[in-house]
Amino acid sequence: MGTQFTMTRGIVQDLLAQAAKAPDEEVCGLLLGQGGHIAHILPAANVHPDAARWFEIDPAVLIGAIRAARNGGPQVLGCYHSHPSGLPRPSATDAAMAAHDGKLWAIVADGVIGWWRDGESGFEALSSPAQRG
Repeated sequence: MGTQFTMTRGIVQDLLAQAAKAPDEEVCGLLLGQGGHIAHILPAANVHPDAARWFEIDPAVLIGAIRAARNGGPQVLGCYHSHPSGLPRPSATDAAMAAHDGKLWAIVADGVIGWWRDGESGFEALSSPAQRG
């Protein structure tokens, strides 16, 4: 997937709504779609013991999404999470935990979404995607 990507209308509102559900904890989930198009999000439980400062996507949700993709379902294009008291950019913890696999990251903070790609040499800031469909 290149630097450009698009998303279905409503994704921004969905991400902001997810973050608003737990304003004191990091919410998280997956970005699903095909190619460079995010079609929908898949919320997941944050299973980290300190959910106010860290996120860990429920492994069962991640494994289920990967299995569904292998069977022709939407691909896992990346993940999202919120920073309840931070900025919409990767934290030092995010950078340390990143897989450097080229996946998209959406980080929600204070009503703003930062879009990033987890590249080989670290996070690359992306412009907000075009919305379609």
